[in-house]
Amino acid sequence: MDGSMLAQFSAALLASVAWIFFISWVAGRRRRRLPPGPRGLPLLGYLPFLGADLHLTFAELGRRHGPIFKLWLGKKMYVVLSSPEAVKEVVRDKDTIFANRDAGAAAHVISYGKNDIAFKDYGPEWREMRKIFAHRMLGNAALDASFGLRRGVVERSVKEVYGQAGRPVRIGCIGQLTVINSMARMIWGEANDAEGTDWEGLMGELMVLVGAPNVSDFFPALAWLDLQGIVGKMKRVFLQFEGLFEAAIDRIRRGSNGEGNGSFLHFIMEIGEDASSSLTMTQIKGMLLDTAVGGTDTTSTIFEWALSELLLHPQAMKLVQHELTEVVGLNHHVAESHLPKLKYLHAVVKETLRLHPAFPLLIPRRPSQDTEVGGFRVPKGATTFVNVWAIHRDPALWDRPLEFRPERFLDGATKWDFSGRDLKYRPFGSGRRTCPGLPLAERALMYTLAVFLHFFNWEAPKGVEIGLEEKFGIVMKKKEPLVAIPTPRFSNAELYG
Repeated sequence: MDGSMLAQFSAALLASVAWIFFISWVAGRRRRRLPPGPRGLPLLGYLPFLGADLHLTFAELGRRHGPIFKLWLGKKMYVVLSSPEAVKEVVRDKDTIFANRDAGAAAHVISYGKNDIAFKDYGPEWREMRKIFAHRMLGNAALDASFGLRRGVVERSVKEVYGQAGRPVRIGCIGQLTVINSMARMIWGEANDAEGTDWEGLMGELMVLVGAPNVSDFFPALAWLDLQGIVGKMKRVFLQFEGLFEAAIDRIRRGSNGEGNGSFLHFIMEIGEDASSSLTMTQIKGMLLDTAVGGTDTTSTIFEWALSELLLHPQAMKLVQHELTEVVGLNHHVAESHLPKLKYLHAVVKETLRLHPAFPLLIPRRPSQDTEVGGFRVPKGATTFVNVWAIHRDPALWDRPLEFRPERFLDGATKWDFSGRDLKYRPFGSGRRTCPGLPLAERALMYTLAVFLHFFNWEAPKGVEIGLEEKFGIVMKKKEPLVAIPTPRFSNAELYG
């Protein structure tokens, strides 16, 4: 090799080495800019170390690694946020980037392939669906019109509980059956197509499957195997819902006497058949499923948590019932028009949701591009959780955070609404992907609670301790079902149906 060739070779070699070092430095720098987090095992990541209560595991990891941390679960990266400052970047500063939801394999099946409001990717179709859902289907006028359906169901539940007065009843069952029947009436109308269906069992199975840890989600390359059979089970649940929707749609199409008028299904079908609407039949079914699932489990669970806290805090129970007597009056029925005047009951609901948020980690988001949060790089597609449970109990944000104190929400009631305006309190999320069914859920919960607290006194059975242990899931339930004894507050039996 002559001198010139040697010089060229040496220069090329040096350039190559320099380039390799530069690439390594950039890659290392990019890796270093990822959020901190716990070490895991090869291939499995942190999966073997996750506890059953994911919100508690994430809260502990947040204390160790900071309010923004990452962990690998299988082949997927997860980022967890647990401070209002970090949340602000996601839901306000970069809301468009984080506007997509992360749907697991089971959720993909039940959402008609992400053709619903909960999981559809952000874009023009999603915006139209949300507009119809939030402003027309669940607007004040539509909810006012459907009050009669809700009232009839709640009054029947009151009659059933009256028949069990003086005996222990399971509060969760009362709440769930009342809410499920209310939702069914609003979806189907008076001609309830779900009649005779194990609606409660169907909903329960759906929630279990969506919330179950799934190998297909952690190792996407293995999804086609469906190793745990979760997708197969969800497909069977999906087919049952599909059958209900198809039967109801066929009934309304064949009806010539206005059958089905007033139901959500009839209303949304009218919109879908409008020539100016791009809404598809698949999207209509997806929106109906969102209504059924989103409103049912959430509302009945919060109902049980609220009564648990009130039984443990009898002074708060007395204040609620005194307020009901003042606003509604003795020997009168509760109406939804009374709800805005029930300030203390509103505070009880808000404090219940602070301590026991229905969705402790909300529904995870997924950035549509590489971005940064809190100075750390969050890669495109990283599943991003917000640990609302941890934020709601942070002593740096709340005075005596573990105590049940509804009074904290009596001042600045507008500030403490459910819209997530104040980022340290956002039980239903905030930003573009805040819960669109919130107006219905709030009305249904407040009305059901008000009725049962107005008509009955409640006490725990002798020798029974009321526990507040949690059972983690998509919706966080009580570990031990609440049992209580109802006693009528009024002597007029006609009030109870």
